[in-house]
Parts: sequence; structure tokens; C-alpha cells
Amino acid sequence: MDEQYVWLVWSLAFLIPWLAVYLITPTYRSVMLKASSITMLFGFTEPLFVPDYWSPPSMFNLALKTGFDIESLIFCFGIGGIGAVAYNVITGQKLQTMPLAIRLSKRHAHHILAVTTPFILFPILMLWEWNPIYPAIIAMVAGGIANSLCRTDLALKSIWGSALFLIYYSVFVLGLE
Repeated sequence: MDEQYVWLVWSLAFLIPWLAVYLITPTYRSVMLKASSITMLFGFTEPLFVPDYWSPPSMFNLALKTGFDIESLIFCFGIGGIGAVAYNVITGQKLQTMPLAIRLSKRHAHHILAVTTPFILFPILMLWEWNPIYPAIIAMVAGGIANSLCRTDLALKSIWGSALFLIYYSVFVLGLE
């Protein structure tokens, strides 16, 4: 296979389980579409990582030429939907609306700050001129912790969901070898 298609094939591979879950679990379809549509936008952050973190073999060498590539949008779309529903699909738990008591709790009053934590922290961490992947990881972990502090009822589920996603992603990475 021509090297320029490796990243395309790999990112498209993430759509296979996405489509399977989408077809098999109609209950989660709207959540998957919303989450995927939002996370797909993170594909536009690729210029932050190319070439400092990596130089993907993108179609037409777009990543190196422009900083953007189509494959990153596909990849982010695919992982977003699975990441949003994996825990519930595996455990069989149903999606629930947030109970009013939690919505009115003092902790939840800080949820907007918790959700925006990665976006606030990442540019600050970039001041240290590290490889961008490290500030990104630290900012995302901080965001996960901040959200878990606001939604303590979901903290354990978040940890399990993160572990499931790590396994899922690792299978794909090992498949590249």
C-alpha cells in the first residue's frame, strides 16, 4: 500500500466499530452522532501537533503542507462516538438525564469551568514549549478530574470508560505494527 494512504486507512478503520455500534444499538445513535460531530472538530487542532509531535502520511501530504488533513477529521469523528457510549454499551446501562438534585448542587455550579478546564490549561502549558502532546494529555486529564469532581456520581464510570477507551485505542495502535 502506498504510504500516503496508511493514515487514511487507519482512520477509516475506526468507522467500522463506530458503524457496528450505531447499527446494533439504536438507543445511542443520537448521542453518538452528537459526540462524533463535536469531537470531529478536534481534527482542526492538527496544526498544533504537526510536525512537532508527528508527521502523518496523509493524502496528498496535506498534513505537512497545510497542517490539516482529512484523516484527522475522520479519526476524531470515529473515536468520539465510541468514546461517548462505550461504557454504557459494555455495561448495558441506560442513558439517564441528570437528576435535578445534582443539577442544583453547589458542585454542579462549577461544571462550565470543569468542562472548559482543558481549553484554559492547554495554552498555558504550551508556554513551556514542550512537545504539544504533553500539554494536551495533561490538560485532558485535568479536565477529566475537574468533571469528576463536579459529577462525583460519574467519577467511577469515567475511570472505567477511560480504561475501555484505552484498550480500544491500543488494539488499533497494535494493529499498525
